[in-house]
Amino acid sequence: MKFLVCISNVPDTTTKITFTPDGKALNTAGVQFIINPYDEMALTRALEIKEAQGSGTVTVINVGTATTEPTLRKALAIGADDAIRVNAEPVDALFVATEIANITKAEKYDVILTGRESIDYNSGQVMGMIAELMGIPSVAVATKLDISGTTATLEREIDGGKEVVSVSLPFAASAQKDMAEPRIPNMRGIMSARTKPLKVVEPTVADKPTVALSHQNPPAKSACKMIDAEHPEELIKLLHTEAKVI
Repeated sequence: MKFLVCISNVPDTTTKITFTPDGKALNTAGVQFIINPYDEMALTRALEIKEAQGSGTVTVINVGTATTEPTLRKALAIGADDAIRVNAEPVDALFVATEIANITKAEKYDVILTGRESIDYNSGQVMGMIAELMGIPSVAVATKLDISGTTATLEREIDGGKEVVSVSLPFAASAQKDMAEPRIPNMRGIMSARTKPLKVVEPTVADKPTVALSHQNPPAKSACKMIDAEHPEELIKLLHTEAKVI
């Protein structure tokens, strides 16, 4: 069984986000990048299934420049067999999905996994777009994944309960927390990652569909106003005149 796990290269959650002087890009100076946490859960589950079955391969893929290779090497250290990097800036979800779908069609992977969303842009669109471009089933935001033969069983949370679905291979799915406990690379994995294949391919889409015009930080929170408990009418007045919620 062939797994393809899509990896996003994202800033660490503790990073203070700033932008370049022209506002058109993230200021990467001093930023620590990591594997997107939801993607790491998808990778771990793919490795668990491969190990349980005793055969198969797990490939990780990223659309990004050479600066993302340390993140791919970490995925290899965790246990992936090989990696693919599409040498392009990931300008938007459709561009990323198209590049991954084109590679997937050629290599014929059985299972394509992503995280539920990347923690930087939080769009959650790539997995569904990949499935649509390939014409295969998709299951979004799954918390469990098991595969028997050519059928996969997935579980996901819905309003008021849980939903269990089954799909035939090939299919695509996005991982939510609880799908797997992310692994920490050991020394053996770190050493072997240096020699595992990391293939770099050029993008197939020539024109970038989206151009970022500007970025800006959200406005700072305004100061908190304290109201004397003895004067509730003051609170009502502020909610009406300033907050405009009543």
